Amino acid sequence: MEQTNNTFSQKTNPRDGDNTSIWQPGPVDLAEQDRQPPVEQVYDVLVVGGGITGITTALLLQQQNKKVVVAEAHLVGFGTTGGTSAHLNTFFDATYPEIESDFGENAAKLIADAGKEVMNWINGFVNKYQINCDLETKNAYLFSENEKESKQLDEILESSQKAGIAVEKTSKNGIEVPFKQSILFKDQGQFHPLKYLKGLANEFIKAGGVLLENSFITENSYEDGIHTAKSAAFTIKAKNLVFATHLPPGINLMDFTCAPYRSYVLGVTLADEKYPDCLAYDMQEPYHYFRTHVIDRKKYLLVGGEDHKTGHDEPEKAFETLENYVRKYYNISSVDFKWSSQYYIPADGLPYIGHLPSSDENIYMATGYNGNGMIFGTLSAMILCDLICGKNNRYSELLSPTRIKPVAGFGDFVKENSDVAYRFIADRFSAEKIKSFEELPIGTGTIVNFEGEKLAAYKDEAGKISALNPVCPHAGCVVNFNPTEKSWDCPCHGGRFDLDGHVLTGPPRADLQKVI
Repeated sequence: MEQTNNTFSQKTNPRDGDNTSIWQPGPVDLAEQDRQPPVEQVYDVLVVGGGITGITTALLLQQQNKKVVVAEAHLVGFGTTGGTSAHLNTFFDATYPEIESDFGENAAKLIADAGKEVMNWINGFVNKYQINCDLETKNAYLFSENEKESKQLDEILESSQKAGIAVEKTSKNGIEVPFKQSILFKDQGQFHPLKYLKGLANEFIKAGGVLLENSFITENSYEDGIHTAKSAAFTIKAKNLVFATHLPPGINLMDFTCAPYRSYVLGVTLADEKYPDCLAYDMQEPYHYFRTHVIDRKKYLLVGGEDHKTGHDEPEKAFETLENYVRKYYNISSVDFKWSSQYYIPADGLPYIGHLPSSDENIYMATGYNGNGMIFGTLSAMILCDLICGKNNRYSELLSPTRIKPVAGFGDFVKENSDVAYRFIADRFSAEKIKSFEELPIGTGTIVNFEGEKLAAYKDEAGKISALNPVCPHAGCVVNFNPTEKSWDCPCHGGRFDLDGHVLTGPPRADLQKVI
């Protein structure tokens, strides 16, 4: 297997994994601002999280004359936005036949309208603020490879057209993969997510917003209509609190209605010029997705897929399988980038956006975007801004976290939470028995039994051993080692930790305890 040839030796835009995504190299600077902790005042809104949801929400609220502060635990774009494949679609992982079946025809039309409206918003932001983020309009092909998929494709075509989406049958699929049938979605898109995100962040700062990076919120409380949030360095008070962090912290309903998944992406250089000028998706489970992006005047074919639940299966095997799949159809000169990223699958297919159920007043959240984070992250910002400003939003009821759908998603709800229950039990009895840490291979981590204690042990390239308490502080599950991203991942709710046990992504609010 050919080794990855990373063209760039330095990560100038860090992200939540050891592998470099194609978006990271090259500086994307933020506007100058006072980086000191906020002065003693009560903000209208505190937004926790500096990804596409958090930054877009903050900008929209600041433009509504709200005093807004963003607290990002690491750096803007550190999480999923820095690892997305950045497709912009008006069709989604929850297909229109599924939405129509589970929620009704009106709901399918509403989601179609939302997708088109978000595409217009993104185009409007790029044009208004002159954000140089490689935004392009593309045709997108969805294709079948067998009779069963062809039948599903016909249903998707019919329901998508009924919902108001511009889609039609076509005789090609835009890529080198053989197919049986194909449909064409027009006016789809792609962009450079970090350039776009930091363009919005700059506008937020220019509008008077306060952006605090490296500010991990460890606790929050509520009294007399004011939320108080604390980090290691300072305290922030605000009338409204938005968690733009995938899952909100603590144990709450979202832990049982969303499941964390990882998706894998390769950025490859081709020996010929057969780069597709489109977006393309097969219908396998999990599906593969394709597009081309030019970075520093060099073309790359981006291919993603091999998704699996976080903390399960073998990440190295996922990359190997994905590379073998690409090589089957394309003449690869080099694999320049490979990385993975996290997203959450909702039980009933649609995201949860609005008030956090069973929480204090004026706490908001957004999660469950499936593989459509750039669109649903922007839609979340539109909905949350309206809710906080007391305005009606026609999408908010359908996507409310408190919606009750006894049929839609029930099977997935049972399946995912049965798995969580299994992890609580199985992880406490299964561990690799290593008599001595010397048996642990270089650059490897695993859960070991050592002198009667279960430890998350890692041996670095120099042979130095580090060991952590492997119990995730969020809900008590035992973490697993991710050898490709060099992280400890929780298989229950997707909390992730670096090699020293520090939180990379929520919902945990505390680090893994260091033992050695």
